[in-house]
Amino acid sequence: MTKHASQEVIDIESLDVGAEQKDQNENPAMQGHKILSIEEAAAVSADAKRAGKATVLAHGVFDLLHLGHVRHLEAAKREGDLLFVSITEDTFVNKGPGRPAFPAPMRAEMLASLEIIDFVLINNAATAEPVIKALKPSVYVKGREYADVGNDLSGKIVDEQKLVEEGGGHIVFTDDLVFSSSSLINRHLDVYHPELQEYLERLREKVSIDDIVRMTDAVAGYKVLLIGDAIIDEYQYVTSMGKSPKENMIATRFADREVFAGGVLAAANHVASFCARVEVLTCLGTENNYEDFIRAHLKSNVKLNAVYRDGAPTTRKCRFVDQNYLGKMFEVYFFEDGPLPDTRQNELNAIIEQRAAEFDLVIVTDFGHGLIAQSTIDTIEQKSRFLAVNAQSNSANHGYNLITRYKDVDYICIDAPEARLALSNKFHDIGDLIRDQLAPKLQCDKLIVTQGKEGCVTFDAKKGIITIPAFTKSVVDTVGAGDAFLSITSPLVASGAPMDLVGFAGNAAGAIKVGIVGHRQSIEKVALLKYMTRLLK
Repeated sequence: MTKHASQEVIDIESLDVGAEQKDQNENPAMQGHKILSIEEAAAVSADAKRAGKATVLAHGVFDLLHLGHVRHLEAAKREGDLLFVSITEDTFVNKGPGRPAFPAPMRAEMLASLEIIDFVLINNAATAEPVIKALKPSVYVKGREYADVGNDLSGKIVDEQKLVEEGGGHIVFTDDLVFSSSSLINRHLDVYHPELQEYLERLREKVSIDDIVRMTDAVAGYKVLLIGDAIIDEYQYVTSMGKSPKENMIATRFADREVFAGGVLAAANHVASFCARVEVLTCLGTENNYEDFIRAHLKSNVKLNAVYRDGAPTTRKCRFVDQNYLGKMFEVYFFEDGPLPDTRQNELNAIIEQRAAEFDLVIVTDFGHGLIAQSTIDTIEQKSRFLAVNAQSNSANHGYNLITRYKDVDYICIDAPEARLALSNKFHDIGDLIRDQLAPKLQCDKLIVTQGKEGCVTFDAKKGIITIPAFTKSVVDTVGAGDAFLSITSPLVASGAPMDLVGFAGNAAGAIKVGIVGHRQSIEKVALLKYMTRLLK
């Protein structure tokens, strides 16, 4: 059942969306009684349905309430007796930097002030599914843009409709004027710094959302091999108790602990959302090897292959983290980073020699912890159809694990300090350094150098240097951000995607990753597409 209404064209340039907001203190939460928890809303909905009333649910972010929203909600209210509106909690709003523009309590209060809405609830989840399960609405209302399942990047509308019908309800798509909150916010509110705003305006002129979708879809069937160090990343959350009165040290109190599959394992999980088949080739220790943990934390389309280092643990990096601010205090490495014994190195090299050519792409995440010898590099370079590499500098290998160890690579992705270290050049402009020194020295036609809060610089031998600003200044945790960038961009480069779009996707992946603690989540294709889509609106 679909509502039909006359279409109207709105000139969004004429809307005064930048008007100064009134002081919140002048707007007491008069509507607090309309804002319910999911449990409270579920009880109200159940009572209403028992009384023979039809309950209606609408769900969204509602970051900037506009006339399109009002018309949508008016149409929703006509479908039943009680209208519930659920909004996505801030943490799960995946719409790009600076979003949501308004926090959930403000968005809830704004909606609750509308007479047509009976109850508002904040959904602490990425999708509407928990709300649908709890409320079992008679009618679930979505905008007309969801009527075509093919237009829903997440594919969640199918799951949502199934849940609604299982609860005895049905779905309705409203048919009224549509324009985007994201477009209004992007173009009329100062959510982006000027450099990023200018970059996005240029990009929107030449790139469409369809271009981005096609670029990511092009690698869906790829078979990818990742070779690199397996790392167990452990976070010990502590609270500082101050300086010990008897010794010159800071005492801390244990609060909690999290353990993640990191290194090449985290990289493989990122790739697995974009490519059909992923395999990992790595080394585990025979003592404290965490193999069961690792296998349990790899995605279903990731296969683990390992050689084993006798008498050593699987590399584990234990970071002590202030639980209040997530600041890292210090870390302890549990590992053996000397060269593998010859028998193990030969075993590793033999697997690469036999199998590398089977894959569309080989990605090397070289953390310099003893896995990858020069003989291994030679074998990888000889046997790979397309080779992408990151050689990382870290506390254990600083100055010893340079990208210059590699001589025949199709795509290189490193950070600016790693690039400067490889060339013993501390001060020259990074773009000039890449074009004039790094690319010729490595004989590599496609490179990206990441710069943290400064974004990234892409290089293509045919198109030269392009600088892309960072998409977020809000950083929770930088661990694994470079690996996420490498993981997402490598298949795209292998497919022949333009380097400027590859850099755009990499920056988006990095922006999402720095908002995630450790490796609690990997970069998912749908989330990345949504993020990039919002930037382009």
